[in-house]
Amino acid sequence: MASSKNRPVHEIRLGRVKSAIWRNETEQGPRYSVVISRIFKTDDGWDSSSSFGRDELPLVAKVADMAHTWIFMNADREEPTDERGKQPSKSRSREQARAS
Repeated sequence: MASSKNRPVHEIRLGRVKSAIWRNETEQGPRYSVVISRIFKTDDGWDSSSSFGRDELPLVAKVADMAHTWIFMNADREEPTDERGKQPSKSRSREQARAS
């Protein structure tokens, strides 16, 4: 069985178009990347491609939107919190960053 480090944190699939969301740990905190692919069947089993036809493009857009939403909703849970357990406001964090 593959370790969790080699697996995406989330996958989204609509028909034969799917996205794999990967979490990368950095010094600045977690960053996410997305790989969108099309799966298809061959004589030897299933394979994937990063090439899409005209009729698949609406699904690519929808899968990309769903991946963005998933990252947005889940990244907030991983933001640092203050001593009261609240997340600092983004505008306050930007001001503090400018001051340093």
